[in-house]
Amino acid sequence: MVQIEDLNIQFTGGKKPVQAVSGVSLSVRPGEAVGLIGESGSGKSVTLRTLLRLHPERKTSMQGKVQVAGHDVLALRERELPGFRGKTCAMIFQDPLLALDPVYPVGAQIVEAIRRHEPQTSKAEAEARALQLFERVSIPSPAQRIKAYPHEMSGGMRQRAMIALALACNPQVLLADEPTTALDATVQIQILLLLRELQRDLGLGIIFVTHDIGAAVEVADRIAVMYAGRIVEEGTAEQLIRHPRHPYTMALLQSRSHGAMERGQPLQTIPGAPPDLTAIPPGCAFAPRCRWATDACLQDVPAAREIAPGHLARCVRTDEAARPAAQPLAA
Repeated sequence: MVQIEDLNIQFTGGKKPVQAVSGVSLSVRPGEAVGLIGESGSGKSVTLRTLLRLHPERKTSMQGKVQVAGHDVLALRERELPGFRGKTCAMIFQDPLLALDPVYPVGAQIVEAIRRHEPQTSKAEAEARALQLFERVSIPSPAQRIKAYPHEMSGGMRQRAMIALALACNPQVLLADEPTTALDATVQIQILLLLRELQRDLGLGIIFVTHDIGAAVEVADRIAVMYAGRIVEEGTAEQLIRHPRHPYTMALLQSRSHGAMERGQPLQTIPGAPPDLTAIPPGCAFAPRCRWATDACLQDVPAAREIAPGHLARCVRTDEAARPAAQPLAA
């Protein structure tokens, strides 16, 4: 459904070029949900937005292969993109209040999207489908809410409406860019469960971006951990939670505030800060923050090594068994 190979993205609009993504390869099968996790600035959203070609063309250099449902995304012409976006691949943005048009009722925006991609559909048919979508994403009193403007809805309701809009034209691939960040904990769980239900029922390929590894586990079949523009570990959710093999993955697991409080332990933090993407250091970019780093880590970028079937990590010390086991996530 999605095939990314050796993707490199550089932004050239500033004083120095920013190497936002370096050599990323990732695939998503039909009906599979893949989570992208990492700190802010790790390249997650940049990678996601590349699947819809949302970066400014004149200030972005992109190399590699990006295929979505058989479409060569980097080779699509400008006039082909509007038909591709929404119909083949759709996105749920982080803040629906900014993504939705404030001067039109949400239902009207869904109707417009349907008729834009399916001109043969009548307005009445599109309105009926919009109502069905509101019911599908469990918006209460859908017949009344469909006439509401975005500012008249709660945060959780707006996010459900954003999901309905993304599903309006039956896309094959759904991208979710931190869709629960601005929501309270209870609503976050509801949205995550809704995404998982939709993915299973509709057979969608989903890429879910988050900085919360606990949220990724709720939705994803596989998880890719990004740091400084590279995928440093990838595997099933079970593999990464039970047997993390990259120091960065371990640090993310140990710094989960929810898990620390449940275990009665103080919150652990990752020392230091992510590197400046205008001057990424040689070798492993995580080495300056890694307690296991050696001189070898500062020389060359580690190659991805297969630890188990489907479980890869970029670390020269993945074979060491002396590392402390990560605490499992709470159910």
